[in-house]
Amino acid sequence: MEFTRRLLEQFLVLAEEKHFGRAAERLAMSQPPLSQAIQRLERGLEVTLLDRGPGGIRLTPAGAAFAGEARRLLDAQSAAVERVRRVARGLEGDVRVGYVSILSHHHLPRLLRTAADELPGLRVLVHQDTTATLVDMVRSGTLDLAFIRDPSPVTDELTLRAFADERVVAALPHEHPLAGADAISLGDLREDAFVLPSSTTLPGLAAQSQLACRDAGFTPHCRVEADDLSGLLGYIAAGLCVGILPEDLRHFPVPGIAFVPLRETSPYLRTTVAAVHRPDADAAVHRLLDLIARHTGR
Repeated sequence: MEFTRRLLEQFLVLAEEKHFGRAAERLAMSQPPLSQAIQRLERGLEVTLLDRGPGGIRLTPAGAAFAGEARRLLDAQSAAVERVRRVARGLEGDVRVGYVSILSHHHLPRLLRTAADELPGLRVLVHQDTTATLVDMVRSGTLDLAFIRDPSPVTDELTLRAFADERVVAALPHEHPLAGADAISLGDLREDAFVLPSSTTLPGLAAQSQLACRDAGFTPHCRVEADDLSGLLGYIAAGLCVGILPEDLRHFPVPGIAFVPLRETSPYLRTTVAAVHRPDADAAVHRLLDLIARHTGR
């Protein structure tokens, strides 16, 4: 038989009051329909739940057991309804978030910490990949949200939202003659060997590096290309190359690297970190974006 919420509530109130009249009054109904509902319940279960007497009623052992189960059923139903509502409001559930490796040092930990503090019901599942792959994953629905630095693969069917600006600075080995300078010109590095980002895995940063050097009047001498953040930092820390990297990487504890501001005002020495998602993104995505906006002022 179907155990409706109303039927279970009727039985539980009767089990508490042990009197049809008082139970009916609490339930805002007359006594005969309540008695008929309990009789249907007993017939459906094929057990006697109540011993009825002139002084009232008492629960049979089966009735006492059913009262406990009925309470658990109602609690589980209430919890399920509340969880569904919280998921629909973006307060609970899983959010699949992608990021490019160069954002893993600063922006990603800050996002995870803030989300854990303010949206503890959300579980943020992270995935690192290239910008182009992340954008494709968002487009296909494999990811709910991705954080990128190069918006070029983002097409009109996706939504792009900026949330941080980064300056690009010189990254020099500690033993480099200019490592202790307060600021330098990018042209000061024209004779140095560069580690450059791979145009395949880090196309945005690769193009930015080339264009910034071109604006400074030279083509960088490429000693090696690196396809991820650890490679870029590793070559510089080893004293083999110089590079230009986002300023926030100075928070990344890599011994042997000095981050030196650049004097130029080239637009290629600034970059925007952006979030990309589908226009029909669910409430959890918008909750995360609003959370980021409050903490970044964007």
